[in-house]
Amino acid sequence: MNITYRPIQKKDNLAVKELIQNVFVEFDAPREGTVFADPEMEDLFGLFEKTPKSIFYVAEKEGEVLGCCGVYPTEGLPPNVAEMVKFYLSSGARGKGIGKALMDKCMESAQAFGFGNLYIESIPEFENAVKLYERQGFIRLEKPLGDTGHFTCSIWMLKDLGLET
Repeated sequence: MNITYRPIQKKDNLAVKELIQNVFVEFDAPREGTVFADPEMEDLFGLFEKTPKSIFYVAEKEGEVLGCCGVYPTEGLPPNVAEMVKFYLSSGARGKGIGKALMDKCMESAQAFGFGNLYIESIPEFENAVKLYERQGFIRLEKPLGDTGHFTCSIWMLKDLGLET
């Protein structure tokens, strides 16, 4: 598979929004209190372009966005922690290593930004993604960190990136 992994471009905004929302529909996942309803979904390129120490990657093949994942310094997180955000894959892209490659890029970027830990939130409907996070070294937390506004999320995880901070 000739997959390109690159930072989001303005032209990707609609395709990324549709990809994320389609995953929620596919898994009959809650829309309120999740990324599905985030107002910044209209312009993810603009959000990441203006936010220091953040990046958002897309995986594409022949112009089709297959997946996405980003690193974001979410409000309320400890200074050495960034959030891994908006990690989604189209149904046809799952099980091919694309998600792991996106996560690896995000972990490398978080380290380059100087973050020692990556935080992620999820929901039970995305059980397969949670299993991937666990395989990648994320551990479950008892309660949320930061202020994501995603009140429906009930799974909180953290990964030590091995940086002294």
